[in-house]
Amino acid sequence: MGETIRLGEVELEVSHKDIQNLHLSVYPPDGRVRVSAPRHVSLDAIRVFAISRLGWIKQEQRKLREQERETPREYLDRESHYVWGERFLLELVERTAAPRVEFGHRRLVLQVRPGSDEQKKREVLARWYRQQIRLALPELTRRWEPRLGVEVARFFVQHMKTKWGGCTPATRAVRLNTELAKKPRECLEYILVHEMVHLIEPTHNERFLQLMDFHLPAWRERREVLNRAPLAHEEWEY
Repeated sequence: MGETIRLGEVELEVSHKDIQNLHLSVYPPDGRVRVSAPRHVSLDAIRVFAISRLGWIKQEQRKLREQERETPREYLDRESHYVWGERFLLELVERTAAPRVEFGHRRLVLQVRPGSDEQKKREVLARWYRQQIRLALPELTRRWEPRLGVEVARFFVQHMKTKWGGCTPATRAVRLNTELAKKPRECLEYILVHEMVHLIEPTHNERFLQLMDFHLPAWRERREVLNRAPLAHEEWEY
């Protein structure tokens, strides 16, 4: 079970793992701080390490708390929605036909049946976002499976409240958050590679970091892009 260290108003979640070095991370949306430490490192040593990085921790927390947040979506005309990191204005069309979504020329056209409520509009758009990720996956997997030497047996694209992605190494299944279709495309690739590397190395140990650095050297920059992108009203983290 994890332990905590408090440095004034800053609380750190500590977990001991089979790794060689200390790793400090500040996570969106609210700047939660986690420290991964080798099993032999004491809490006192971790405290000293964290104190030396306290200025950086507070700076990162401030950046995250000032990050742009989306207001709750109401699915009304001229409401802003994001597709692959770009902002589009919603155009609502009521028609006695199958619901559909189209986008282009800075507009996202949402066609629903007359009288459709907000929940129905949300469901139609959510299905469309899920489809965008599924359409992007074949090219990405063709690129990365041979590079990494692993094959993904199954993808799950779903609404996730706590993570951008996940995987089950035993079944070679990868899960991706539907919200990734709203972020820049390089963010989807980063999360996909992250999860595929976990099929090789399940933990965030030194080997995992080395694999990420070797195969996707700019992964930290892509993580930063993901963390800087506007957060949905339901706040996500990774």
